[in-house]
Amino acid sequence: MNRRTYEGVARAALAALIAMVGCNDPGDAPDHESEAQGAIDITPEPISKLPIIDATANQRILGELLARPTDGGETTAVYVKLADTDRSQLKGSLLRIVGPTDSPQLLFRADALAQLGVIGKSPGPDFFVTFATLSPEQLTAIQRNEDQIAKGVFGKPTRESIVFNNRTAVGRVNNPTIDPGIFRPGGGGVPINACAIRPTSTQKEWDQALFIRDPAVVQDPARTWDPCTGAGTPGGVWTFGHLMTEMSIGSGKTPSDFVRDWLSLWLNNYTVNGDVVAARTQMFNQVIQPWEAASGGVATLVNVGGVNTLSLTAPLDLDRAPFLLEAIVNRIDLGDTASGPAGYSGSTTSLPVTAGELRFIFDVVQPQGGSCGKKLFTTIFEYGVPGAGCGAVVNWARQWTGLAAMAGFTAAYGAQLQSMTESVVVHGAAPSKGNQNAINQVRTNEIAIGAGAPWELREFTLSDENPAAGTDTPSSGGLRPHTTALTINDGAFNALSPGDPTVTSFMSSLTVTPPLSLPNQCNVANLQVPFLFAGQSFRAGNALIGPGHWNMLGLTAGSSAADLCRRHTVSLNTCHGCHHDDTATFAFTQISPTAPIPVPMSSFLTGGGVGSTFPVPDPQVPSAVTWRYADLERRWQRLFDIASCTSCLTIRPIRPEIVQQIARLGPVPIDPGPDFKPDFQVGPFTSLDAVKQVLDLRVKMLGDALVSQPADFVRTTQVFSH
Repeated sequence: MNRRTYEGVARAALAALIAMVGCNDPGDAPDHESEAQGAIDITPEPISKLPIIDATANQRILGELLARPTDGGETTAVYVKLADTDRSQLKGSLLRIVGPTDSPQLLFRADALAQLGVIGKSPGPDFFVTFATLSPEQLTAIQRNEDQIAKGVFGKPTRESIVFNNRTAVGRVNNPTIDPGIFRPGGGGVPINACAIRPTSTQKEWDQALFIRDPAVVQDPARTWDPCTGAGTPGGVWTFGHLMTEMSIGSGKTPSDFVRDWLSLWLNNYTVNGDVVAARTQMFNQVIQPWEAASGGVATLVNVGGVNTLSLTAPLDLDRAPFLLEAIVNRIDLGDTASGPAGYSGSTTSLPVTAGELRFIFDVVQPQGGSCGKKLFTTIFEYGVPGAGCGAVVNWARQWTGLAAMAGFTAAYGAQLQSMTESVVVHGAAPSKGNQNAINQVRTNEIAIGAGAPWELREFTLSDENPAAGTDTPSSGGLRPHTTALTINDGAFNALSPGDPTVTSFMSSLTVTPPLSLPNQCNVANLQVPFLFAGQSFRAGNALIGPGHWNMLGLTAGSSAADLCRRHTVSLNTCHGCHHDDTATFAFTQISPTAPIPVPMSSFLTGGGVGSTFPVPDPQVPSAVTWRYADLERRWQRLFDIASCTSCLTIRPIRPEIVQQIARLGPVPIDPGPDFKPDFQVGPFTSLDAVKQVLDLRVKMLGDALVSQPADFVRTTQVFSH
């Protein structure tokens, strides 16, 4: 690894980028991300170099048939591995309460239940127990699915899995095959949420089921339209125009006005959570004006009293939108990150697992003189896949694995993918969200209209964000500016050397789950970047490439593993770190938007190639720890775990009043989230007699409804940014 610091490399890469492509008309720019990565000599490493990890030590969720059903009718003990945090108020507690406020989950320490005779034998001191019903047929179905995988239906099978700690590859493991025969009382617990056999990932599978960039799809003449050549179908199901039209229904605006008002947001400064987002008026010159001309009208920008006002003589023609489709992306892995916005959301989550996101990536173009004029300007539509609960999530995953198994981009492939995408993007797919549209957020990422300013990432939603109240409420209307997820305000706080005292204080406030062994164990239990911290506006209204990552004051190679973990987790999950230094992705995009189709992907995604990991030394303390990425491999494993090896449990939610009932017995063993202010004492449960009382109380507080949930509906939080 080159000994230059990451900060120097990042600044040099940015300077080179601006010098080579300029800011107003980048044209067909080279793949700067690859150039930057090469400049610091990061060489991918074979996955085979990762150490072998003991499978039994890697097990996190087990299921065991109870000797007799609980008084609530549940038949199964679900064991969840849940270690104490490094500064937990609940160290040694025999009971933990986790989950959102409206559906708390009780987790009993397995050792305590073994002493009470509720279970036969504890699987270990870090395991906690919740109760559900798991039918033996569920395990038999997983066994059938694994037999199908073993026969090569989805490609060459492998028994080896890559172990990831959040997004870092840390080892290899051979998981035991699920044996329905040991699902019995005293059987010791059966792994119930991970495949022992998976198809080996290949570029073909990635391209067909995870990150679809092939010309057969993104230039499909029946479903896309190319603003550079005029080829294709205007308003096709995968066009910018179709997505925006469906999003605008219910807004009170025409599709043209909906898009015009969104683009107009760049023409003046605006403020999000105290963060002033500066205007980029080149949006008018490079996007709005040429688009209006192509629509048969004239665009005029008038400044009156310091406010820019846009005037169009004709509606923007969405069939001629200068947005070129570059990828359709399956982010089912983001279903892992569901957690309560407030309440008992410390180190675990018990919300229904969702099916993650479906994304469309477009590049802004400005065709002229026979040139496509692809710009360093991506626009990403990020939809929350409708439906929750085990059946919906598994069905969505199986549709993707069905695409992976097809011979190629055939007519059948296109028809199935269209059916899947339309089920998400059309008006009415999400009745409870703004405009009844499933969009989570629209994000833009560009330097093309910066007029000399650096790369910028913005985020827009169909919701009303209220930082003072700490709320974000779905609302119909136009797209509105939104804070950027898990990102700190780079205009108010110093990201780089030496660091910022407020940011350092925030990092230091986070708790981590031991044992800490970097990079193998780095789990921050409560990362939520708040609107306000230490009395200051903290969450960002945009992100600029300038910082590149976030430093922690005083951090050195000799610092504690906990502090190294805190800095890494915070910085990696900001837009600055994830799109720059922390992943060595120096063009601020995870694809190369100006490259020919199929556009190249970053080494953070690919690991440098199938079968490899991409080792990135920590950008603040390179000598302390190296983080290894292979994100598409991680997503591939998660896809098959959901589609083929997830047991669906039946649970009875517990009424939220149980928390106040437990408070009458003594301190309440919850991990309060940052927005939850308990009116009772928080502390550990240490009495077996109290545990027995809560077991009896739990039965009385069970709801009547039955809910189907994946086996990992209670699990250790994984922190991922978008």
